[in-house]
Amino acid sequence: MAESLVSALLPKLTTFIDNVVQYQEELKSMRSEMERIRAFLRVADSLEETDEEVKVWVRQIRDIAFDTEDALDEFRLLIGHDHRIDFANSGISGLLQRMSCCIRNFKARHRIAAELQRIGARLKTVCEGHGRLSNRLSRRVDQLGSPRGGDREPAWQDQRGNALLIDKADLVGIEGPKKKILDWLTGGEPKRAVVSVVGMGGLGKTTLVKQVTEEPVVKKHFEVSAWITLSGSSSVEVLLKELLEQLAMVIRKRVPAGAHKMDCHWLKIFIKDLLQRRRYLIVLDDAWDVNRWDAIKLAFPNNSCGSRIVITTRKAELALAARADFSGEVHNMEPLSTDQSWNLFCRKTFQGDNSSCPPHLKEICSFILKKCDGLPLAIVAISGVLATKDTRRVDEWDLIRRSFRAEIDGNDQLQNLKKVLSLSINDLPYYLKSCLLHLSVFPEDHNIERKRLIRLWVAEGFIERNEGKTLEETAEDYFNKLLSRSLIQVSETTIDGRVKLCRVHDILREIITSKSKDHSFATITNGQGEVPPEKVRRLSIHSTFQAPCMSLSQLRSLYMFGAERSFIDTILASTMKLLGVLDLQGAPLTRFPSQAVDSYYLKYISLRNTEVKKLPRSIAKLQNLETLDLKHTNVTVLPVEILKLHKLRHLLVYRYENISYLCSKYGFKALTGIGALQSLQKLTYIEVDDDQGNVIMNEVGKLIHLSRLGILKLRKEHGRDLCCAISKLTNLQALSVNAVEDDEIIDLHHLISPPQFLQRIYLRGRLQTLPKWIYSLHSIMKLHLRWSRLEEDPFVSLQSLPNLIHLELVQVYDGATLHFKAKGFKKLRILGLDNFEELRHIEIEDGAMPCLEKLIIQRCQLLEDLPLGIEYLVNLKVLEFFDMSKKLVKKITRDGQDEDYKKVAHIPQVFYGYWRDGGWDVQSVERDAEGDSSPKPGTSMRSNELPPCWK
Repeated sequence: MAESLVSALLPKLTTFIDNVVQYQEELKSMRSEMERIRAFLRVADSLEETDEEVKVWVRQIRDIAFDTEDALDEFRLLIGHDHRIDFANSGISGLLQRMSCCIRNFKARHRIAAELQRIGARLKTVCEGHGRLSNRLSRRVDQLGSPRGGDREPAWQDQRGNALLIDKADLVGIEGPKKKILDWLTGGEPKRAVVSVVGMGGLGKTTLVKQVTEEPVVKKHFEVSAWITLSGSSSVEVLLKELLEQLAMVIRKRVPAGAHKMDCHWLKIFIKDLLQRRRYLIVLDDAWDVNRWDAIKLAFPNNSCGSRIVITTRKAELALAARADFSGEVHNMEPLSTDQSWNLFCRKTFQGDNSSCPPHLKEICSFILKKCDGLPLAIVAISGVLATKDTRRVDEWDLIRRSFRAEIDGNDQLQNLKKVLSLSINDLPYYLKSCLLHLSVFPEDHNIERKRLIRLWVAEGFIERNEGKTLEETAEDYFNKLLSRSLIQVSETTIDGRVKLCRVHDILREIITSKSKDHSFATITNGQGEVPPEKVRRLSIHSTFQAPCMSLSQLRSLYMFGAERSFIDTILASTMKLLGVLDLQGAPLTRFPSQAVDSYYLKYISLRNTEVKKLPRSIAKLQNLETLDLKHTNVTVLPVEILKLHKLRHLLVYRYENISYLCSKYGFKALTGIGALQSLQKLTYIEVDDDQGNVIMNEVGKLIHLSRLGILKLRKEHGRDLCCAISKLTNLQALSVNAVEDDEIIDLHHLISPPQFLQRIYLRGRLQTLPKWIYSLHSIMKLHLRWSRLEEDPFVSLQSLPNLIHLELVQVYDGATLHFKAKGFKKLRILGLDNFEELRHIEIEDGAMPCLEKLIIQRCQLLEDLPLGIEYLVNLKVLEFFDMSKKLVKKITRDGQDEDYKKVAHIPQVFYGYWRDGGWDVQSVERDAEGDSSPKPGTSMRSNELPPCWK
């Protein structure tokens, strides 16, 4: 953690040295010492958990780094102030202003240089005071070369080996996964294959694999087997020797003479020779490093005997790498269900069945169990603590509920749980740790939007620059690495597989929050009487609280969740001249916080989901602003001064309303000089319904870094210029265009060379004929067309798009028949057909849309029969009919004897509904065990928006 802070300081320190005359030698010496310390910190970070001296040293370095950052950022404020001086004023007042400013800045620079000199002396004292520690860290740096967090070995020897000793009777919820893995091991093709079991620590990966390998059918199936644990400090050579000894023992062959002196190359040759003609099973337990897999994988021959290698790991990237090498399967461990969790909890806590929990403790136990979130290790650990409590003393049980984080930190019985989960955190490379600790600012059970997280990480300065990538693309890599290491859980994905929402396991979040506090990373206040530190650098407010005396002068980031308006005003009234992130999403605000414009360093402002209506002209002062998120606010006009914000990368200003089938979208009136914002990557949504439309389109063409563009109120005469602009946006991935009226023509036929990375297109307005360039877009994954009124059947050409996943069409074609041909739409998973007024027949050939999972048909009143061939859609999971003819609806709700109904009997979820009296009445068709169906009481939904099943 401290290493990341020091890394960020070095370029700031260099800038300062280049701008001062005094103390240059001392400051250069300080920079050299910081560079040396940076290498030490990467190593010290791995020892901090277990070495008190290291912990104290790192804390001292961190405090020095914080003070240094404060001084350097104050210096940058002076430079920024110089840049804002009006040098055009050549009068006496202007001269006096410049002279006064120069004098003040000279004094301030002298003061800051002197302060840095004092900090340098402190740094020297701290390093000299830990001379023995420095020597030890130096040796460690030499051993590792250029150390990274992922190259370390965990220093703590835990109790994970106990997973091999658990009795079958003590296990819950493994029968399904056990059968699947058993089938993979004993079935399939005879070639060698790898089976990986992936999941976060504590899910029971080792326990599951051990139970599978103990099955008699597995022991009988494989001639030889071995179990090697890859975690720990053993070298690859030692692991290979251990594997060789196990194999020799099973085969009843002597270990070759001199094996203890062999290097890795010869050890792998001997192992490969032993396994060459045998069906073998090798378990590589607790694998962490792809390099270790690469170092030993060639010892396992592909002998076409049905041999298998099983890997347990927390890292999905390792599992995918192994599957790419040898082919095979990956099993992602799932947490226990609510019933399974309760079963295990009662068994361990009360030594009884599901009903053994005393009624007066049930609410407390349910709360604690929810915290465990299906993690077996957590359930067993907390059960061990609760089992010692007197069931008559409700206060003792409630104390654990109220102080859950303190229990994890301080209760000896829970230390193994904390250590096991902390291993994944400690193993992280240094550049990922800040990103992980940043998750602590979000409240418990909060689903975090991935895009929001990416923008925040960039604004916070966590992302290192990589040649050839934007900061956002590198941040995406960081996110995927945390996801791969099972430290982030996916809450919701888009249909094309992108993560939309994520969360952190409750217990892991408690550990992260505790580390965040220990490292002075963030201060979290939730109204429970916490005492914030005297100085705060990141503040996340989860509810209104009575704050003691607290200085916010060093505050870098402010997050608010659920605070009251008066409290927000009080906080914003504080002096926060170094603020870089202001996230007030969902706050009860009606006006732009005017104090924010005085924060020169501000990079990120989010007022999403607030009632803000207007931006001040003074926003031009925020020269470092990169993200301005005004989604779902009432802002419709931006001041022209916003064009001075040349670092702006994300400009999100829009809101929309969905009622019934009506979708109204509102953006902001386009500024004719929008092309000045050359750094923009996302621009949504600009309204161009004026005489300057062609000028605006030309300006859009200058924004060559755009990846997402949204345009509203487009007129036909602007089409040619829009096409010209789009052809210049070579990085564009998402395009949304709405005509000024639904009957207005969108003229996009002039686009000759569309952006090659374009994946998502949303067009609303009359097209008449589909632009030919759409057919050539092999990259397109999502296509929404509304009110296109095409003259020809669009499916003839669209069905050949190789990567199309989601297709939604509203009043697109007036033909009477739609025909889906065999081998068409090979990857389509969602198809929506709405308001095809003349549609009477749908025909689906066998082999068409083989991956289709969801079919939505609505407002096609002339369609009275089910799609012919719907039974061929064997992967269809959801079928929805809204505002359809009653004759059609009747065919899906009969008792299962009707031939039409049998065609949809394989579809798990079938919905139908009607819009009545300003709201939706939706029914789901439910089946009993025999497959019969009928509308059941209690399955109806009432909503004034589209029902949840449609979204």
